[in-house]
Amino acid sequence: MLDPAIEGFFAERKEAWLKKQLKANMNEQEKLEKELECQEIFALPNWLPNAAKRAGQISISTHPCTFSHPSARKNKNDYVTSVIAQAEKREDGFLRSGNVDSDPDALGNAAALDVYKFLTLAMTDGQNLLTHIEQETPLAQGLLQQKGCEYQALRSGFLKMVETDVNAVTSSKIKQVYFPLENGEYHLLSILTPSGLLFDLRKRLDALRFSEETKEAREHRRSNKFLDRRFSEIYGLTTIGYGGTKPQNISVLNNQNAGKAHLLLSVPPEMTPRNVRNPHNDFFKDTLNPWAVKEVFEAYHRLCAIDYNNKKIRDGMQRRVQEYIDYVVHKQWQLRLFFQQELGECSENLPHYQKVWLSEQYQQERDESDDWLDALITETARSFVSNYQKVIGKSKAIKLGDDVLKALTKIVAENKEALR
Repeated sequence: MLDPAIEGFFAERKEAWLKKQLKANMNEQEKLEKELECQEIFALPNWLPNAAKRAGQISISTHPCTFSHPSARKNKNDYVTSVIAQAEKREDGFLRSGNVDSDPDALGNAAALDVYKFLTLAMTDGQNLLTHIEQETPLAQGLLQQKGCEYQALRSGFLKMVETDVNAVTSSKIKQVYFPLENGEYHLLSILTPSGLLFDLRKRLDALRFSEETKEAREHRRSNKFLDRRFSEIYGLTTIGYGGTKPQNISVLNNQNAGKAHLLLSVPPEMTPRNVRNPHNDFFKDTLNPWAVKEVFEAYHRLCAIDYNNKKIRDGMQRRVQEYIDYVVHKQWQLRLFFQQELGECSENLPHYQKVWLSEQYQQERDESDDWLDALITETARSFVSNYQKVIGKSKAIKLGDDVLKALTKIVAENKEALR
């Protein structure tokens, strides 16, 4: 009793053969003769020996070398060794061979693809036929013990599809990497493509993108209709082709997928633009940009240049100073967030009062003492004077004396809670 998968394989092969051979103008006798010929060709005692001889023309490989170059399978010395990754499945979180149940691939003579398909048939127990032949299970023994056939000869012939040479042979057309070892030597690695993972990815992406459920969901979205379930979209995909017009020259899986595979988007992460400069030596020199508040200093200069003095002018000057202080406070909070999320610590070269002011590591000292705050208030007032002269120009800027500096310090002191 044959496994249903094997019976289905031969039924399909017979149907395809007869479809090619039978012609519309044949009489009944000719059709009967073709049917008898078909039964003889695909009879197990006849087909199995022929298939066993052709099995060696194809090599099972989980990482076919032909994905690197179509001519990489053979060099001037010998055929390149077929790599069959024997990796165990582990819950290690890695996308790798062994952790994904993908179909085995093969490369070689396209005329022997029927043998590959036969040996990779999934039996009722979930194992493929080749595994049964390797393990010499009762199913394999019952299949290969045919009248007029030698069991071991058939088995050895089919197993040539997974045989590997003792000496590994690579090709100059495969990408080579010298990997450094701890003892100062190098290990030569040949970079190969895991075709099973590659086309399993395509299968999953196509199911995700083109399933009937996804099509229905997209139609609901276009029509602005309610949908009681979610669906996913994958953007930025790239399709890569292998083998050109002859995908069968690359591998079996490549031929089955018309030589096309999908690549996920792989680009460097977009960096968030930094809108604050990290101070290394002094906040007021490294971080503050006086040209960012150029209009504040120009307006302050126009008020200072007026010959007379009244409350309206003094209030206007105070508003301009307040705008500068607001700019300082804005940069203060940007830096605190920056240190908290990215750096963690500020520069060791900063004055101590600025470390207490900006870093969360000094939060306790910031709350318990005002010494740092007194120094900050004085330095903020002085920075206003120096930045005013820088923006307006020393030749045009009005000289601000000690009385003005004292008034500026008083205005800054009124904002000490905002600076805390």
